[in-house]
Amino acid sequence: QVQLVESGGGLVQAGGSLRLSCAASGSIFSINVMNWYRQAPGKKQRELVATITSGGSTNYADSVKGRFTISRDRAKNIVSLQMNILKPEDTAVYYCHADVQYYSGARGDYWGQGTQVTVSS
Repeated sequence: QVQLVESGGGLVQAGGSLRLSCAASGSIFSINVMNWYRQAPGKKQRELVATITSGGSTNYADSVKGRFTISRDRAKNIVSLQMNILKPEDTAVYYCHADVQYYSGARGDYWGQGTQVTVSS
């Protein structure tokens, strides 16, 4: 079993910054991909915001490119999302997601509990 624990959400004014972190724990062989998703108020679907692979490759949604940076501490199994120049439309619950591989070779995916980010205008 894998646990993902997020931290760092909060309330910030437009133009400000926040840093989210997600710590993964559990008996796993490796974490293949870690992602940050967000679900805006009133929206049913979660939006993929940023991705980082085990090799360090990153990808971002167009709406956050140039403002958000995803990074990963492989030794500690922590992924972070640095969010700068925040906009009111970034307001959402942010979720950490991990695609993992077990020692058996099987794979699984897990979600964190979510952390609220609110950007005031």
